[in-house]
Amino acid sequence: MGKYFGTDGIRGKANIGLTVDRAFQVGRYLGYYFSQEKKSKIVIGKDTRLSSDMLESALAAGITSQGCDVYLLGYGPTPVTCYIAHNEDFACGAMISASHNPFYDNGIKIFSTEGIKIPADLEDKIEAFIDGEVELEYATDEKIGKVYNYSEGLEHYKKWIANRFSLDLTGLRIAIDTANGAASYTAKEVLEDLGAKVDAIHMEPNGVNINTHCGSTHPEDMQEMMKKGDYAIGLTFDGDADRQIIVDKNGHLVNGDFVLYLFGKFLRDQAKLVDNTVVTTVMANLGLLKAFEKEGIQMVKTQVGDKYVYEEMCKYNYQVGGEQSGHIIFKEYATTGDGLLTALAVLYVMQETKKSLLELEEGLIIYPQVLKNVRVENKETVLESASLRKAIQESEKRLAGNGRVLVRPSGTEPLLRVMVEAATLEICEQEVEAIISALDI
Repeated sequence: MGKYFGTDGIRGKANIGLTVDRAFQVGRYLGYYFSQEKKSKIVIGKDTRLSSDMLESALAAGITSQGCDVYLLGYGPTPVTCYIAHNEDFACGAMISASHNPFYDNGIKIFSTEGIKIPADLEDKIEAFIDGEVELEYATDEKIGKVYNYSEGLEHYKKWIANRFSLDLTGLRIAIDTANGAASYTAKEVLEDLGAKVDAIHMEPNGVNINTHCGSTHPEDMQEMMKKGDYAIGLTFDGDADRQIIVDKNGHLVNGDFVLYLFGKFLRDQAKLVDNTVVTTVMANLGLLKAFEKEGIQMVKTQVGDKYVYEEMCKYNYQVGGEQSGHIIFKEYATTGDGLLTALAVLYVMQETKKSLLELEEGLIIYPQVLKNVRVENKETVLESASLRKAIQESEKRLAGNGRVLVRPSGTEPLLRVMVEAATLEICEQEVEAIISALDI
């Protein structure tokens, strides 16, 4: 990670950690970088948080001041910006979002024309410009860029995604929670166009209610809705709609591990699972590993972050990968996580296998897991402490192979994430607290 860029772009509290000045600086360097050979086009998308309009204006001003044109998608999911940047005539795409974070945070994610996060060397150049190590002259005269409305880009995406699978959802009852976020502008319409009967909650974004007690990070309302209603499936999105946490008829959560399990088996049965391998991260549940072992499917783990998952997939042409948090990548169709694409993929498996979601879940037993975040001043110092290493070793000894311990830094916040999986929640809690008590904070 760099000074300003984390694992998911630049992120911070609006007008404190991420100011309009910072957005303007990022825009200026992007405009400069992509205008060296010609006046290129850059597409910008945004989620529904209050500060997104403000940061969009600053970013667009910076880009055009250096000689590139800007096309504004308006409100929509992160994968829309990624899709447009990759499939249409744009030099790059920028998404203004802080994903699942509260409304007062925001961020800037930048995608290359290949539809992936920009390379580290370009991030380094942007950071050097922010720090004043590089000076740029503004564009003048006819070289100044122009801003265009490009809401039709969202329509291009909706048409594209509706045709990824041969789906007929006629009469199927589906419940969705769009987290008062970006999926409010895509999910219900696409599902209804495919024939589903859709009931939506938390689909009234007002700038401050994104992710507030709703969506994939707070699925309690959806769980109750599924228990009381006669729905085939419940879909919950996060603020920028790049992840999906599904809820079954019993109100149980079907996270990214379950999706990898059922889609991995589906591809294997169709002889489309390259090397019988699925890519996931170090956060994948121990139960997924054991279930895949029984099915004869290999599991490759990367560090946390969908960019690392996709890099591994590209190396060996693996077809499906993702994270427990609900970021799932289907390499045949996309370069990044997409909550709506994930939902359609699961619905397609249900349609083709003629099995319910409950039936598809069979065979995967998730180990209880406790994850706690601990705020620290210096993540690296605490991680390297002898007391933490000792506490982890002692915990692993007590678990004796029937569980696991993972302590890792957040890629976007000053937090350490302490996670334990074990046979019971009580053991998880005990081991997590033992490790936290050993931290030098």
